[in-house]
Amino acid sequence: MKLLNLLNLKKKNKTPWNEYYKKENIKFEVPEGSIYHLIYDQVKDRDGMYAYSYFGHSVTYKEFMKQIDSAAKAFRSQGIRKGDVVTICMPNVPEAVISFYALNKIGAIASMVHPLSSEQEIKNYLISTNSVMMVMIDLCYEKVAGVIKETDVYKTIIVSAGNSMSIPMKLGYIFTKSYKIKKPYFKGEYMHWNDFIAKGAKYHGKIEFETDKDTPAVMLHSGGTTGTPKGIVLSNGNFNALAEQVKIIFNKLEPNDKILAIMPVFHGFGLGVSIHSVLHIGSCVDLIPQFDSRHFDKLIKKNNPSVIVGVPTLFEALLNTNNKKLDLSNLKYVVSGGDCLTEALGQRVNEFLLNHKCEVQVMQGYGLTEAVAATCLAYGEHNVLGSIGIPFPGNTFKIVRQNTQEEVPNGEIGEICINGPTVMMGYYNNEKETNDVLQIHKDKKLWLHTGDMGYIRDDGIIFYQSRLKRMIISSGYNVYPQQIENIIESHEAVMKCTVIGIPHKYKVQVAKAIIVLKNGYQESSSLKKSIKELCEKNLSHYSLPYEYEFRKSLPKTLIGKVDFKKLAEEEEENKK
Repeated sequence: MKLLNLLNLKKKNKTPWNEYYKKENIKFEVPEGSIYHLIYDQVKDRDGMYAYSYFGHSVTYKEFMKQIDSAAKAFRSQGIRKGDVVTICMPNVPEAVISFYALNKIGAIASMVHPLSSEQEIKNYLISTNSVMMVMIDLCYEKVAGVIKETDVYKTIIVSAGNSMSIPMKLGYIFTKSYKIKKPYFKGEYMHWNDFIAKGAKYHGKIEFETDKDTPAVMLHSGGTTGTPKGIVLSNGNFNALAEQVKIIFNKLEPNDKILAIMPVFHGFGLGVSIHSVLHIGSCVDLIPQFDSRHFDKLIKKNNPSVIVGVPTLFEALLNTNNKKLDLSNLKYVVSGGDCLTEALGQRVNEFLLNHKCEVQVMQGYGLTEAVAATCLAYGEHNVLGSIGIPFPGNTFKIVRQNTQEEVPNGEIGEICINGPTVMMGYYNNEKETNDVLQIHKDKKLWLHTGDMGYIRDDGIIFYQSRLKRMIISSGYNVYPQQIENIIESHEAVMKCTVIGIPHKYKVQVAKAIIVLKNGYQESSSLKKSIKELCEKNLSHYSLPYEYEFRKSLPKTLIGKVDFKKLAEEEEENKK
């Protein structure tokens, strides 16, 4: 009877993910408290340990909590209450992280915005989120000054990138960069960070308000699954669940280990994995406000990190490093996320790591902002090149037919759906689109419809194919850009390839390959022929690119992803 029950269970369970984790990891409970308390409750055991470092200045966990308390008092002194939305518009500087946790402590909601956003974009973010205060890097002043009076923001706190640097670094910053930045007169609606903190020192009222795992805590901004900008509301529980998941997987990290926090604080991957999860583990976050790919090797040598997390373009920069003596033996985890890591690039990265004394391989993760940007990972024995691995413990994936809730068999391509504790609360003030992507299925569970295409093997390994909107339908056939990109990037001369759909008179759409060559290779008819032959050998006839274009570089979004929208716009403009 027991054997029969086991066989029936295996038959129903299409994926063996539960077998990949310890029983206690599968059943982990999402902490009841706030994002702030997840870190605060562990500080007593971290005496003398460093929480973060920034340009020669390291801060212990105990000092970090004092900084958060001071900022919490400052926010309260300026009238911020539980439930208020405060926009943080900064790169990876300490004040951004401090503000994030301080706002969480007092029950306010942090809206994280990219400092390189345009004037109009910043205005839209402030208005759409009903922000009442803003904490921003001084570089944004001129953009913000022109629109701030059209919003509900009554106070703007100005931060200099040099504010938390060590004294020698701060002096160097002041004399080389800071003096060039236009600053406001610090009166009325503007206040310098140091004056802001000083105001807080005189505040003696209540600074902590009760919140729980289901309380809204963070608003991140993304195109969502449809490409239209939205405010994505995430709870305390969403972030803390991710931190627990990462702690289970990154079980080799220790207190003295460092992570290079290159992924930005305004991005779910950077805020959720590189900062909050690492602080939960008890390691040190090395804040990098501006990444210079030309000096990546020097950055690694100087900081000697145990973890590097980044988008594929960051690893392309690593490959271009000419420092043959670079020692990567200290690395315990190398994670690529935020965009698709092709098999060819993954192979090259692994060869580079091996040739520089690194004993681990790059792991590709997958997620989207609607689930705090990290939901599964190809790691350990599940690190199959080209795959996105298996779900984090507590998460479940299924593949459904496009625009349905009907689950497809293993191996068949369909839309990726996710159920788990990191799935968002919803889009801010956008019930219709929330209901479109958050759906209750027949199993009575809430599933996030991602708008991404992929498939699951019988062993549970998941493979990403492309965005649903990126999928090209040519003469009725589904063409997957990622598949074509993988083939073309396997060519010895190709550094990067991106495939877009272009209009066709009879086939409706066809594929166009836009190619960047490696250093030392030049465009030629023989090279183009070689790439075309590679495609003909490995792709179905209907998937073959109709056009091939060679470029020196590809346009990137603000966080380093290939800007497909820009490529499509350029193509449309060229056809006029």
